[in-house]
Amino acid sequence: MTAKRKRKKSVILRLLVLCVSVYMIVTLTGLFKTLDESQSKLNKLQEKYRTELAQVEELKVLLEEGSQSAIVEKAARERLGYVYSDEEIYIDISGN
Repeated sequence: MTAKRKRKKSVILRLLVLCVSVYMIVTLTGLFKTLDESQSKLNKLQEKYRTELAQVEELKVLLEEGSQSAIVEKAARERLGYVYSDEEIYIDISGN
């Protein structure tokens, strides 16, 4: 009789350990996916930060040189899309 009882406890214990193991594996998989997504977002934000920092440095150089006409021209070209009358504009529609 004790052998049957011991066997039942052993089977229940094994099932419990199996369920906990499966739960832990699924949870770890989800955490690794979240970590990968967060790392990707971090990389994108760092790249954006570097780009913004480069633009700030460029504007600082323009301000130090005291060339207001260059600042106005750059703003007109980038923000308003203005061009000189003799310029030819090529737009890349390939998406790259």
